Amino acid sequence: MEFLVLGSLELRESGTPVRVRGMRQQRLLALLLLNANRVVPMDALVDELWEDPPSSARPQVHNAIRDLRRILSASSGTSLVTVDVGYRLVVPEDAVDAHRFLGRVRAARVAERENRYAEAVRLLQSAVDLWRGEAFAGIQCPAVSGAAVKLGEQRLTAVEDLVALRLKLGETGSLVAELHALIAEYPLRDALRGSLMIALCRSGRQADALAVYDEGRRFLVDELGLEPSPRLRALHAEILADSPDLHGSGGPALTAAGAEPPDERGTGLSAPLGNGRHYLPHDLTDFTGRTAELTTLSAFAAQEPGGSPVMVAIDGMGGVGKTTLAVRLAHRVTELYPDGQYFINLHGFSATRSPVPTEQALAVLLQTSGLTAEEIPSSLEERSALWRSRLAGRRCLLVLDDAADTAHVTPLLPGTGGTLVLVTSRRKLTALDGALPLCLDVLPPADAVTLFRRIVGEPRAAREPAQVARAVELCGRLPLALRIAATRLRDRPAWAVADLVERLAQPAQRAGCLRTAERDLMAVLRVSYDHLSASEREFSRQISLLPSASYDIAHAALVTGLPAGDVEHHFDALIENNLIREDTPARFSFHGLIRDCTRELLVEETARTGTGTGTEVRVAGGAAEGERAAA
Repeated sequence: MEFLVLGSLELRESGTPVRVRGMRQQRLLALLLLNANRVVPMDALVDELWEDPPSSARPQVHNAIRDLRRILSASSGTSLVTVDVGYRLVVPEDAVDAHRFLGRVRAARVAERENRYAEAVRLLQSAVDLWRGEAFAGIQCPAVSGAAVKLGEQRLTAVEDLVALRLKLGETGSLVAELHALIAEYPLRDALRGSLMIALCRSGRQADALAVYDEGRRFLVDELGLEPSPRLRALHAEILADSPDLHGSGGPALTAAGAEPPDERGTGLSAPLGNGRHYLPHDLTDFTGRTAELTTLSAFAAQEPGGSPVMVAIDGMGGVGKTTLAVRLAHRVTELYPDGQYFINLHGFSATRSPVPTEQALAVLLQTSGLTAEEIPSSLEERSALWRSRLAGRRCLLVLDDAADTAHVTPLLPGTGGTLVLVTSRRKLTALDGALPLCLDVLPPADAVTLFRRIVGEPRAAREPAQVARAVELCGRLPLALRIAATRLRDRPAWAVADLVERLAQPAQRAGCLRTAERDLMAVLRVSYDHLSASEREFSRQISLLPSASYDIAHAALVTGLPAGDVEHHFDALIENNLIREDTPARFSFHGLIRDCTRELLVEETARTGTGTGTEVRVAGGAAEGERAAA
């Protein structure tokens, strides 16, 4: 008897279909096939067949086993054996199409290593031809879904390797149409995109090859906030340079985009979700400081999985380095979470686009986990449930960057232990129960100076150490401000550090000095104000004009004319959004650059309405004095 799982589950005896009646019998057979020739305990079968097992679960399994035995009785070499703890399906390995697929892929790899490329192509093509659709189509239970994901990944890797080998053997034009269709279905597969770029280039269509790269880059940036892989970027550079290596039959470029080959350690079909699904952004080479935070978080991430996911919630003001820290931590603990590392930018506080709807974020995550668009349900609840089932029992890492609030990420969270979740947000995620909170502050003085010197260059910074320290303090030791200012200085070799300090020290010039064509610190900071109510924005504008370095509730109430209770409520809102800090109990202060931003908003509001705030008149002179002192 032949067992077909690379598509809908089918049985055939001498080419004739054999019907398996009932969904429970089909799911049971699928579970036994996943563990062919191995014992499957009764408890495991019950857990997979029912989410909430009834009291009659075991008798129902016995009945389903009896029905399967009757179906299998006509087949020689196949039997269903009862043992003390469960059942074992005895079946010849080559009777299952998935095992034939894996065997042909392994044989193709041997042929490729021995330079028998034509034979490798034949073997891979015969392996791919075994597929009739999605593996185990229509069979819904966690273990089967996990195996289907692994098999689907192995099929795509085989397709990528097959295409690369065909390119090596000189095919070009015949591959272009095939690759266009594959990329439309799998837009995140770098190996397919790279092969199409090579095929187009070898067909004399260099401009089309570059357009394919640009299209893929836009998709990655818009959907995941990622840049293309280093290999794809290198290929893009080779095409721009018209490298002669691209015009001949070289080695298979971008084979599976660096993905691991299908698991060759056996023919069992059970598998982790990962298999090369690594979507973390690149780590910064000049990452500086955060030693204490990384030590604490790394130890937290390394704990043994329990019944709940391990979650970290990193909050802080805009530009303080939340994403940078989360990505550095993620790369540090990658080996602890081998079943896949996922990253998605939710754009909760983006200056250029609206927050990513949770439904869309789930669709992206499900697609990156291996599902096709057709397999993704339409409703938020169904997508969330499917995502939880994809993560169940896996050791995965999930970075949810720039969340608007707790509600933005709750449907994206796993339901069981084993997954590390890193969430970043400008807002304190106090409702994210069970998460380890970390409020990220600006860099300590020594680390801030080190970051500035690394960007500017040691020889140049060493000539003016006092001015470097002054520039760092004028940037408020805020990592984004330090990067913008240091980059501006680095790109102006005629400037001394003192020239930068002179500009940073002037309130009228500071905002412009912290703006480039690609980065604008004030634009980054002011997005946080969009999440405040009108009264909270007005309150922040009023107290930003106070000349003192810090203030308490009584002082703010006197100046704004608001009741103390309302003032305390407004301070709470600003703290929640990391727009103000509480230095000591009930004593508050602005970060200098946030105060700059707030005053800039006040000027714009005054120009728009033609009126001031009243507070502006009372404290304007003092504010100017305070500003000069701060400078």
